[in-house]
Amino acid sequence: MKSIAEAHVGDTFYREKHPVEALPGFVPAKSMVFAGIFPIDTGEFDSLKESIQKLTLNDSSVSVHKETSAALGQGWRLGFLGTLHMDVFRQRLEEEYDASVLITAPTVPYQIKYRDGVTKFIRTPADFPDAATIQDFVESTLEPYVAATLIFPEQYLGHMLELCTTHRGDIQNHMFIDETRVILKCRIPMAEIVTDFFDKLKSKSQGFASFDYEESGYDKSDLVKMEVMLNGESVDALAAVMHKTSVVTVGRDIAKRLKEVIRRQLFDIIIQTAANGKVVARETVKQLRKNVTAKCYGGDITRKMKLLNKQKEGKKRMKKIGKVELPQEAFLSIMTKSQD
Repeated sequence: MKSIAEAHVGDTFYREKHPVEALPGFVPAKSMVFAGIFPIDTGEFDSLKESIQKLTLNDSSVSVHKETSAALGQGWRLGFLGTLHMDVFRQRLEEEYDASVLITAPTVPYQIKYRDGVTKFIRTPADFPDAATIQDFVESTLEPYVAATLIFPEQYLGHMLELCTTHRGDIQNHMFIDETRVILKCRIPMAEIVTDFFDKLKSKSQGFASFDYEESGYDKSDLVKMEVMLNGESVDALAAVMHKTSVVTVGRDIAKRLKEVIRRQLFDIIIQTAANGKVVARETVKQLRKNVTAKCYGGDITRKMKLLNKQKEGKKRMKKIGKVELPQEAFLSIMTKSQD
């Protein structure tokens, strides 16, 4: 072994040429939330890399893969056991290693089948084909599914059935395993469980429900790419791939959340979410305006109008060259969906 990361919990060591039977029951930890972590300052890339390596030495459940974003630069795609696990990992990075990081929204790998027979894996929303390409060259889009198993007390059966169906799950069967507990099996898209599914599961069952899943292959799905635009410029770090039926609801929710967290500038900030070339939601962060007529005491109205028109022209020029800075809360607001 060249690094400690190659050693996994449950590995069996034996003398060369004297193999022994491995102890049964050990399985690798399954990541439930996948998110990108990028350094705010690109000069801190090497120090952040070292910090992540040190944290993963005593937390082998975190999976690490390198990732590159056009907007955020080089970073990593990390897999966590849940949103709480991810939040604790981020806090340890910031408090123990004094690291400043940005966390993006979770994603899952998709499959794109083209009409010429080529199959391509899409791991980031930025690589997802646009509407024109899908209509002309793509045969089908597929998303990963998982076979989920839920065990919970019988009084929460209705809540668990509702939770699975609202997340596009296909209920296969449910049965009583004893007098008070129920086991429920369903097939659900992986994209539905990597965000806040696990948190809702614990909330609706008051912490009594357990959840496990296994990969169940890929199925055809009507997927679209939803873009987030600020003043007409697309932000690839905020883009997301989702089912067509969720675009309008999620698009409106994201636009409202961004309006709350983006700081006001000296010019209007137009927030738009679009899919298939059509805008599905729009919000505007109003500009900060200085009272340029405060020193005008009476006199001709044309003097006030001249000052107001001058300010208006300045706002137009500022909008052309002004850049919108996205705070960390913007990415957290995309990551955390509205709780039911």
